[in-house]
Amino acid sequence: MNKKALRALLKERRALIAPEAVGLRRPTGQGRRAVGLSQQQVDQRLDRVVHTYHRLETGKIPNPPIDLLRDVAHLFGLNEQEWELLCRYAGIGNPPGPLTLQSGKEVPGVWQEAVDGMTHMAYVTDASWDLLAYNAPFARLFPEGRVPTNTMRWMLLDPDGRNTLTDWATAWAPLVVPQLQAALAGRPDDEILRQLEKEVLADPDTAPIWDAGGAHIHPDGDERPLHHAIDGPGWVTMCAAQPMTAPGARLIVLVFHPGTQRAHARTPMLRAP
Repeated sequence: MNKKALRALLKERRALIAPEAVGLRRPTGQGRRAVGLSQQQVDQRLDRVVHTYHRLETGKIPNPPIDLLRDVAHLFGLNEQEWELLCRYAGIGNPPGPLTLQSGKEVPGVWQEAVDGMTHMAYVTDASWDLLAYNAPFARLFPEGRVPTNTMRWMLLDPDGRNTLTDWATAWAPLVVPQLQAALAGRPDDEILRQLEKEVLADPDTAPIWDAGGAHIHPDGDERPLHHAIDGPGWVTMCAAQPMTAPGARLIVLVFHPGTQRAHARTPMLRAP
């Protein structure tokens, strides 16, 4: 727990909330006036025992319950980055999930310009694998440029996806299904992810893979066989990153090399000297 940083974050954000904005009255009469909400008003608004919030802000609650942190974050209008800081400063590590269901569903528009400027295939999906942005080299991957609207559904359930992803049953599906399972663990109320789960469980090829489980939850650095719609068979190496303002969203850059020989199987890790 970082008590100093926790107190600074909470005190700063508390000061920005006017009591009137959350259905409370500003105290009248003599005495010192809190800027924004008082600590007692936070307890009142969250229906908590008196001094609960004071103990949180001063770092006197070891490993505070996530429901308390989430309630405070909603009351203070924290964004996803501030939510992550709150959890870290409170000593519980990274948040167990996003603050709101809409988190991870949008990225700044400049991401389209960013992927357009890449020479390799590149695309951005939201937290539900719905496609948000992609470049022309990525569109070339698909027959007649038919870019899928949801890349997870395409990878696991679309016949074109299974044909494009060489050795789908062994090189792709067992590594992709755990990504969906991990996403659901963090976003259990996401309707798109839940629908994907239903479709995967109803499919005779993917249901056994789901039941088998797996621990592979991201593709960063993986090299797998792929049949490009224009350039033919080859190997693709994936570089994966996450836009900082959109938890669960992902930027994927696909480095493709045609032919039967793997290109990056022994590429060393990059480390600062």
